[in-house]
Amino acid sequence: MALFTIIVPTVARKMLPMIEFVDTHTHLFCKEFDEERRAVVERALEAGVTRLCLPSINTETLPSLLAMCDEFPGVCFPMIGLHPTDVTPDYKQHLQQMEALLKTDSRFIAVGEVGLDFYWSDEFRKEQLDAFDVQVEWATSVGKPLAIHSRNAFRELADVMRKHRSKGLNGVFHCFSGSADEAAELLSHEGFFLGIGGVLTYKKSPLPAVLAGVPLERIVLETDSPYLPPVPFRGKRNESAYIPYIAAALAAVYGCTVERVAELTTANAKRLFGNL
Repeated sequence: MALFTIIVPTVARKMLPMIEFVDTHTHLFCKEFDEERRAVVERALEAGVTRLCLPSINTETLPSLLAMCDEFPGVCFPMIGLHPTDVTPDYKQHLQQMEALLKTDSRFIAVGEVGLDFYWSDEFRKEQLDAFDVQVEWATSVGKPLAIHSRNAFRELADVMRKHRSKGLNGVFHCFSGSADEAAELLSHEGFFLGIGGVLTYKKSPLPAVLAGVPLERIVLETDSPYLPPVPFRGKRNESAYIPYIAAALAAVYGCTVERVAELTTANAKRLFGNL
């Protein structure tokens, strides 16, 4: 942790203008940023975070998400998908609307944020499983990567992924914080990456030990802002400008430079999301 503390201020002050990062998962279109959205984007760019990937949550968030992509072309890139915690009894209507958009709007770089979440409730377990399965099929039909959310649902997620293994899918397992065995199982799916964010910097996080067995070539950076800010911003609103703090923590894990982390993770993101 001492190494992390030393590296970050140096990066923030001197190195960032020469380094290019991608935030592969950020919700800057949400209401938490309504008062200073342009300033948040400008801070990200100043920090070297040149591309922001925006996963949708539900049909209601799509207008603000797409408006942000229109305002910041070449910087903000949209995804489309129904978040598992937004799966309700009328989920099929939302899926129909989203599928129509996906097939007519070429801007979408991925199907996401989709997946399974039984942390708060498993009331709609059956519906979540069906919605996830349907959206995986979308990714297959349009040849787009997946941005996958999983919380308290690893076994069910693994079962769905195994079912679709032969379909040539690719994507990112967003906000990964699991075990070494879980990382190995997820990365057995070729073309998939682990999305690593602020949790890596937390004092009791198991991620540094887990990632020791994961090649940096299988990792992309993300913030999941406004959630899960890295140290030293824990307890505050997260934003894309904090990506360098996560990169510095990764550099400490892999014993390499921040430049190397930026180079590989940015190349990974560009390879995954071809429209970047």
